[in-house]
Formats: sequence, structure tokens, C-alpha cells
Amino acid sequence: MREEQARHLKRPIYPMPDFIHSALLTHGLLEAYQQRPAYQQNDYIGWITRAKHQGTQDKRLQQMLDELTTGDRYMRMAYPAGEAPKNGKNR
Repeated sequence: MREEQARHLKRPIYPMPDFIHSALLTHGLLEAYQQRPAYQQNDYIGWITRAKHQGTQDKRLQQMLDELTTGDRYMRMAYPAGEAPKNGKNR
């Protein structure tokens, strides 16, 4: 997350742990992650790192990777934000 973006966040700013950075690089998703708004980047990191159990952390990391791969979800919500559901359903 760029410093200028981080300054506008009203939430605590979470540093990116090495294991998340490595996963993004391994899956070729670092650029997709960096193209997301700063609040989404920060939310993903905080959500993953606050997990109390390793299994939960792994599941959350995989969900983030899946959402970045498809590019149409953020925390299981349609992305980009405000996108109208098609045929009355989310994609």
C-alpha cells in the first residue's frame, strides 16, 4: 500500500507479513492486490492476521487469493463495489 493511500485510512494500518507477500508472488497476484483500493488491501491483511488458528488463517488467505484471481469479489461481495447484480443475482 502506498504511503499516500495509507494516510487516508481511518483504521489501524496492518503491515504485510512475509507469508502473505510470498503467497501473492507465488500465485502471480501481487499486481492484482496492489490495484485494489488501500482499504481493501488493509482489510485483507488485518482479517487474515487476526485469525486465532492456523487453519482459519490458511482459509482466509486462500479466499483472498481466489478473489484476486477472479477479480470479481471482495470479502465475498461483488467487486467492483456498486456493480449491479446480473439477472437478480450476484455473479
